[in-house]
Amino acid sequence: MAMSNEHDPSRRQLLRTLAAAVATGPAAALAARAQPGGAASGAGAETRFPLRPITLWVPWPAGGATDLTMRLLAELAGRHLGQKVVVENRAGAGGTLAMPILQQAAPDGYTIAQLPYPALRAPHIQRVLWDPIRDTTPILQISGVTFGMVVPAGSTLRSVADIIAFAKSRPGELTVSTNGAGTTPHVVMDELAARHGFSYIHVPYKGTSEQMLAVASGQVMLGINSNGFAPFVDSGRLRLLATFAEHRTKRWPNVPTLKELGHGIVATSPYGLVGPSGMAPAVVAALHEAFRAAMNDPAHVAELAKYDQEPDYLGPADYGRSLRESYAAEKRAAERLGLRPS
Repeated sequence: MAMSNEHDPSRRQLLRTLAAAVATGPAAALAARAQPGGAASGAGAETRFPLRPITLWVPWPAGGATDLTMRLLAELAGRHLGQKVVVENRAGAGGTLAMPILQQAAPDGYTIAQLPYPALRAPHIQRVLWDPIRDTTPILQISGVTFGMVVPAGSTLRSVADIIAFAKSRPGELTVSTNGAGTTPHVVMDELAARHGFSYIHVPYKGTSEQMLAVASGQVMLGINSNGFAPFVDSGRLRLLATFAEHRTKRWPNVPTLKELGHGIVATSPYGLVGPSGMAPAVVAALHEAFRAAMNDPAHVAELAKYDQEPDYLGPADYGRSLRESYAAEKRAAERLGLRPS
């Protein structure tokens, strides 16, 4: 007697596959059969991505602006992927400590990281064993950062011109804190010093809160960082002298940019997500789809706005092209400033 359709093995497998796709969402369905080494071992076998939680490495301290936005992004992306995205922090070395992790991780999509702009600069000014282009697979660009220069509220230094005049008249006395050697704030300060012929004492900090407390208490004269300084500025503990973007911020419209002050410097440090080199295209597509949806979620857009940021999306191909161009530009900048790996 002929077997009915409901007992047909191939039909049962098809139903299971369709049910799995519906249960795990479009991102998982897109990445079916995509895991490296996960080819079908028998007729009709399927391998889905992701099958377990994904680890997202954030190379900054917990509790900072970037950490908070990335944690929300991870939570939102996890809903689209059908698996948790677990954030792990590895702070220090100017935001580059996720790179050795990516270099050694399997390219299966279960280890990804935020790639901050300093990772494109570090190989040109210090010796590292990794390469931000060779050792990564671009997933998407997310946003850029609002940087600024702050001084204690009671400081007699009330402008960038005052900073430069003080540093030139009293060589070696200006103390400047940043979020680490080789970070964008450090490089911007070096470029400003080189253009105007002054020196300063660099005081690097791992965390923004620690750094801002040091500036507010007068332990250092000037602080440069992303806008984790906002609560200190808004509460009147710090004075914001300038920001580094192309245009003034909506939050502090009376604060000038370095560009409009005539210093010719624009710095926003765009950042995004990358995985290890060699990831399967379908896994990249699944991650890209989920994180693109997450970054455009109103909750994430609102979280970025708290730090004067906006989504600045690039897909895998365009983000990869942008990374290569920025990497080359940072090499030229390092050569211009006389910086060499040590």
